[in-house]
Amino acid sequence: MKPPQFNEPPLEQQLSEQFERASQWLKQTLPKLLPIAGGLIAVLWLASGIYSVNPGHVGVVRTFGKETARTEPGLNYRFPWPFQQADVVSVEQIRRIEVGFRAGQRVQEEALMLTGDENIVEAQIVVQYRVADPSKFLFRLREPEVALSAATEVALRSTVGSMTIDQVMIEERAKVQDDARVFIQRLMDAYESGLVITEVKLQAADPPDAVRDAFHDVVRAREDKEKLINQAKGYQADILPKARGEAQKILREAEGYKEKRVLLAQGEASRFLSVLAEYEKSKEVTRDRLYLETMEKILPDTDKVILDGDLGQRLLPLMPLGTSPLLPASLRPATEPVKGK
Repeated sequence: MKPPQFNEPPLEQQLSEQFERASQWLKQTLPKLLPIAGGLIAVLWLASGIYSVNPGHVGVVRTFGKETARTEPGLNYRFPWPFQQADVVSVEQIRRIEVGFRAGQRVQEEALMLTGDENIVEAQIVVQYRVADPSKFLFRLREPEVALSAATEVALRSTVGSMTIDQVMIEERAKVQDDARVFIQRLMDAYESGLVITEVKLQAADPPDAVRDAFHDVVRAREDKEKLINQAKGYQADILPKARGEAQKILREAEGYKEKRVLLAQGEASRFLSVLAEYEKSKEVTRDRLYLETMEKILPDTDKVILDGDLGQRLLPLMPLGTSPLLPASLRPATEPVKGK
């Protein structure tokens, strides 16, 4: 018995049937899906107006290209494009530009400058700045950094051109930076750029390569000269106070010695006058007292015997006190002993 045979429709007919079924399904389903898809697209479009502003930033909202609002840090909303747009600008970030070099490589056309004494110097400078007014920063200048770079070059050339090469390279580098910063800020304010120059650093100021070694020799010699002068000034500042102190010490000692001698002289004079007054009253007694006081000073550690004039005549002549020229006349015996042959 033969198996039954089925007649399958051709492939083209099968595809045509599937396409018909799909078309029928779309005709039935599409009217239901369009509102859902439209709603989803509308939700996504409206959600695209949500944006965030980080701390230290300010949001500037534009309506048809014109600024209409500013937003603070946090989550904010604006009408989606094409009605409104929002630009977020950092107002605390310190930015920088370089003039005269890029990434450590010199840019000769920017670096070569003419000083006031007609010397050539290669200057490299870094300018640090921040955005103070987001509206001016966004809408006043098309390329604020390009304008700032050009203003920096103009300011630096003007400042360097008003000074000598020694002032630019050695003596007044700080003044070059300050003058350039003021000049740049004045130019950027005139452009209404909305930028504030926070710092200007003169990275390098050197003569051209052809004369650099010779110039550095001159600079080193000048630095050695300044070093010796400063050492001498330091020694002067150290020795002068000491000398003044020694002089003051000697003067004080001399004044003290003077006062001492004057007081001693005055005391001696007073003592002499008092002794003279006593002497005038009783010459013999005063003379004897002075003699005894003098002997006490001369012979402090010896035994002393004081004899009356009459008593001395009755003593044995073991001690010829009567013949001593040191005895005053009142203590000498009336008659001197006769000297033996």
